[in-house]
Amino acid sequence: MDYDVVATLGPGSRDPATWAAMAAAGASAFRLNTSHLSIDETRIWLEQLDAFFASHGQALPVVLDLQGGKWRLGNFPACDLLPGQIVTLLPAPEASAAGVLPVPHADFFTATQDCPGQMVLNDARIHLDLLDRSAVRARARVVVGGRISPHKGITLPGSGFRIEALSDKDQALAALARAYPFTRIAVSYVKDDLEMAHYRRLLGDPAGLIAKLERAPALAAATGIARQCSQVWLCRGDLGAELGLAEMARAAQRFAAGLPLPGAPALLAGQVLEHLTCAPEPTRAEVCALYTALTGGYQGVVLSDETAIGPYPVESCRAAALFRTAALDGA
Repeated sequence: MDYDVVATLGPGSRDPATWAAMAAAGASAFRLNTSHLSIDETRIWLEQLDAFFASHGQALPVVLDLQGGKWRLGNFPACDLLPGQIVTLLPAPEASAAGVLPVPHADFFTATQDCPGQMVLNDARIHLDLLDRSAVRARARVVVGGRISPHKGITLPGSGFRIEALSDKDQALAALARAYPFTRIAVSYVKDDLEMAHYRRLLGDPAGLIAKLERAPALAAATGIARQCSQVWLCRGDLGAELGLAEMARAAQRFAAGLPLPGAPALLAGQVLEHLTCAPEPTRAEVCALYTALTGGYQGVVLSDETAIGPYPVESCRAAALFRTAALDGA
């Protein structure tokens, strides 16, 4: 797999005309974040993409990004969390009352028993301190507030406990993908090469299997992980939530120094061109960072909010493809 620019689809890139423009601008693959989609919604996306590809005579790869072992919030009305507010976290798929955040992962509550007591949501945009915790309930005080919506990621920095497995939903999505030859599978929150080998046996052909590196153990095991798949993505959002920004930057630099990995190209993900969620051009800092990454061993990028919810999905693809070409010419 040699995808230069993977563009995430979402509300900001919902129609076939936009897909055609994104492909013409340089998108070489599309991504669906299935953590924010039901199985039926994913099927509708795939059916629409299948019809689009048939009408254009060529199919791009479509990556189904599975949740894997990553913790995410359940269903609840989007709301603002205010500094000082007390919230309750319960092991449920949806909220039962205001002020409740559902966390449909039993291992999360086990992990709260042995962690420093901090918790971050939505790529560490929101910070909470745990006040009390048990195997079936936790209460926390909001330290850094913000807008929170369903299915956003949740991280306990300093906790190493997590059950690494595919949920029933993930397995159903993998089965669905087999009906569409253009699909590929990305697994979130992989821990090490042993876990990745398990997914390879479970999901079959490794030619379409992608490992997302979002945890410190995964970076330490990156070479082994790369041997079990055909592509790896360094995802700085969750990595920063787990390690903190400074340590994330050091870890990302160490990872880049080890590129290329044996047998699997590496793509860079996480706010690659974040300014394009609100403006039609990247910042100079983004351009310099992207150029450095692409001349330093990364073979492409994954665009997330830039193309999924931003108003400039086509411009985002064009900018990423332009600097990918510039990096190749300058290498």
